[in-house]
Amino acid sequence: MTIRVVLVDDHRMFREALRTPLDAEADIDIVGEAATGAAALSALEQLNPDVMVVDIGLPDMSGIELTRTITRLRPGVHVVALSGHADRLYIEEMLKAGAYGYVVKSAGADELIAAIRAVVDGRKFLSSEVTGLMIRHFHEDGPAESPPSTVLGRREIEVLRLLAEGKRSGEIAASLGITVGTTEVHRRNIKQKLGIHSTAELTRYAIREGLITS
Repeated sequence: MTIRVVLVDDHRMFREALRTPLDAEADIDIVGEAATGAAALSALEQLNPDVMVVDIGLPDMSGIELTRTITRLRPGVHVVALSGHADRLYIEEMLKAGAYGYVVKSAGADELIAAIRAVVDGRKFLSSEVTGLMIRHFHEDGPAESPPSTVLGRREIEVLRLLAEGKRSGEIAASLGITVGTTEVHRRNIKQKLGIHSTAELTRYAIREGLITS
């Protein structure tokens, strides 16, 4: 499957810089570009993209407003926010508006490529800097609940799901085709990211997040 992508950013040089690494990926096709929200909505209708990479700061409307409109008009199109703002408010508002991913412009092209592939699969994606910021917020002044499962990587979610189903490390490793050592690394990372340290609490968390059914 080729992923059809539209780049939305008001800086032409930045859009051109993005094209080089994205065009090098066999499964990604840049079908269009837009410098304004209005042009982005026109591209949405005319080019039938799978993913729209949207900057927050556009000259005619905010990326938040644009994302909200894209989600309303074409819920099957996934938005990846690409922004210079590594700010919790912007991140939360973009996700509330319907964005599936958030990548800061200081991140490497590999994170944007990973985000595009993740959102097409229906998974949320936060770049590493964004994830770190959200985790710090949770530990410093966030609510008493654990952070959302979007802070976990795809493999970590798979490990968490199997762990919550009562599987032991050896069984998880065999099921996922990884080593027991790698499984243990994932378990430690999951506990650290979520701030949860018992299997019982991890199971309750997985049920609450809809990763497994009770």
